[in-house]
Amino acid sequence: MSDQLYKGFRPDEMEFQYNPRVSVPEFPELAKVRAAQARKVRAAAKSWLDVAYGNSPREMLDIYAADRPNGAVLVYIHGGYWRSGSKEDNCNFVPTFTTRGATVVLVEYDLCPQVTVTDIVRQTRAAIAWVYKNITRYAGDSSRIFVAGHSAGAHLTSMALANDWTKEGMPQDCIKGAVATSGVFDLDMVMKISVQEQVRMTPDVAKQNSPFLNPPKVKCPLVVAVGGAEPKGWQQMSEDYFNYVKQHGVNAEYLVVPGANHYTMSEHLMNPNSPLTLAMLRQMNL
Repeated sequence: MSDQLYKGFRPDEMEFQYNPRVSVPEFPELAKVRAAQARKVRAAAKSWLDVAYGNSPREMLDIYAADRPNGAVLVYIHGGYWRSGSKEDNCNFVPTFTTRGATVVLVEYDLCPQVTVTDIVRQTRAAIAWVYKNITRYAGDSSRIFVAGHSAGAHLTSMALANDWTKEGMPQDCIKGAVATSGVFDLDMVMKISVQEQVRMTPDVAKQNSPFLNPPKVKCPLVVAVGGAEPKGWQQMSEDYFNYVKQHGVNAEYLVVPGANHYTMSEHLMNPNSPLTLAMLRQMNL
């Protein structure tokens, strides 16, 4: 590894700045709590689980019914640096939105190193297309689709906004709003830290899937959020993406969630009165 600074950080500082498992050493305990919360939701909520949107065993959706039919649809993409995570462990926040009238769809996708980030971008776009074309069968309104994602899921959200949806026979404005929380937006950085062992980013893959080289083609309202307790480098990444989309004509809002670290952001979505939840509900007019 070179001794040169990257974004002002020395090589020995990069892991803390850009690997949440290092900056939040208690992440295993936090992940267990979130998974336990999610299991309770998955067991109790009215839902359609493991609905296929493609041919891979992991190309599946969990669809959670809104308390009222024909409302907004929230498509949520979990994080895990494209190498870990599951829809089953990340649905703890669902009741916050179903009780307000939104159908919530959790997206699953294949993981690195079995696939590349390019493959995952393709899969998550396919999942959104499936939702648009099929969600009315589950009492959701296909004209009111919103996309949100955390960490790697925020990157995948940004790439959904960068897609030309007309090539899939869909209106370009099929996504009515988006939320990107604690996003991995700098793909060159990934090649400089230990997650590269599993992600196996290449310069070509980074270029093809960089949010900074693929501006939004969907100009819907966007919330870019980051935790107030996340490292400086991670916060700067979100701020840079916010500034980038603003320069490309997106109606974007930048939100720093007070006290939140990378692994407690989902707890804020469980709280109907948190600034992050309120911003999402406002966007969806709920």
